[in-house]
Amino acid sequence: MPKKYVVALDQGTTSSRAILFDRAGKLVDMAQHPFEQLYPQPGWVEHNPQDILSSQLAALTELLVSRDVGPGQIDSIGITNQRETTVVWDRETGVPVSNAIVWQCRRTAPIIEELCSDPEVAARITAKTGLLPDAYFSASKIKWILDNTPGARAAAEAGRLAFGTVDSWLVWSLTYGKVHATDVTNASRTMLYDIHEGRWDPWLLDLFDVPASMLPEVRPSSSYFGETAHPGVVGGIPIAGVAGDQQSALFGQCCYAAGEAKNTYGTGCFLLMHTGNEACASKNNLVTTIAASGPDAASTEYALEGSVFVAGALVQWLRDELGLIDSAEETEQLARSVADTGGVYVVPAFTGLGAPYWDAEARGAIYGLTRGTSKAHVVRAALESLAFQVHDLVSAMEADAGKRMRVLNVDGGASANDFLMQFQSDLLQTPLARPHNTETTALGAAYLAGLRTGFWKSTGELCDMRAEDTTFHPDMPSKTRDALLAGWQKAIGRTRTA
Repeated sequence: MPKKYVVALDQGTTSSRAILFDRAGKLVDMAQHPFEQLYPQPGWVEHNPQDILSSQLAALTELLVSRDVGPGQIDSIGITNQRETTVVWDRETGVPVSNAIVWQCRRTAPIIEELCSDPEVAARITAKTGLLPDAYFSASKIKWILDNTPGARAAAEAGRLAFGTVDSWLVWSLTYGKVHATDVTNASRTMLYDIHEGRWDPWLLDLFDVPASMLPEVRPSSSYFGETAHPGVVGGIPIAGVAGDQQSALFGQCCYAAGEAKNTYGTGCFLLMHTGNEACASKNNLVTTIAASGPDAASTEYALEGSVFVAGALVQWLRDELGLIDSAEETEQLARSVADTGGVYVVPAFTGLGAPYWDAEARGAIYGLTRGTSKAHVVRAALESLAFQVHDLVSAMEADAGKRMRVLNVDGGASANDFLMQFQSDLLQTPLARPHNTETTALGAAYLAGLRTGFWKSTGELCDMRAEDTTFHPDMPSKTRDALLAGWQKAIGRTRTA
């Protein structure tokens, strides 16, 4: 009998991937296709939605052909996606009315300033959505497209246009226009969804002037989203799981109970802590969001989230702009070649400081340079800055949750760096668990789909399959740790503008 698999479509900011998982949760094979990044003006970031779709279809086709996997061997498809990125398309033609506005894009900041400057309005938005009013989220992006694309406002008010985050665009395209839906995790990142009532909010729609007819149906993350019917892909495969990338990683890390947390070291860092069935309001500038849950969940599950804007991007900067390294892998050896940073601190506020500071005007800086500062000192300081930023997030999250984090599950590219992981554990005074399979974002989407179809029986089975590669335990004298953190806070204080 042929083996069966679940396919995860991992649609990211710079590339689209298709990943094949077997019943043991093992990554069998993967195909990846990058697509063009568009920067029409300073601060603007766009994607062509057709490029997103074609790259995702190409990755899926390549994967199935290279492994000679027949349609009967695919149990289901799970989708995980870059969040907040906004696509608007014509329901009749299926053609996008403009390029997608990417989550990184800051063009709509003036809209947020105009509509949300009243503290009472801002507080009401946060109370309903769990989010801090910001151009990062989808609401202002939809408004901008409708107000700045010729004919779009009239077409939307006539019911002809559809809005979706990237998951909705893929579901609509893969089902050939039969299903216009999103999941609760992506809906919770639009700034239009009441995470307590579980519905699109009329007051928010009115505030951002978004017609309700544009919005997708909201479904649980582990549920049926139709079957593939696009001419470019094998038909009849169930799409049975959808989640935004960070919530998908939380699910893939088997963080199913309150207090369990994960941190993804990607382009930025994204720390999420499961808070169970309670939406925990943050007092420390974190956001409250909906967590992905399995098909047997009795009610909505929530998480606290904090974001660091620059993590892996800092290593890219060391390589591409400063020329200090030829590859990311070199950073570990360089960091270990010196006993410490020689008092150097890097604050990578290239696009401002994220949580818990939220200082959009702050800019990057290097402090403590002397004539004896070497390349190795700067590289080590850069790696340490990732851990310092995550420490700040964890401290804020523990204060909000009122409990210590027992273990931090880690994934993402930089989690392969043993020096960074040990330093992180030392700062947090908490064990770090790095799974053997660090592709947890895609794995989470696969799990959500496979649970819905019965490919896997329960979250307990998923936990039993998890194999940790390495656990890092804290091993730094408290005096050394306290001195390092004091130096970091001094550097942050000198960098902040507010």
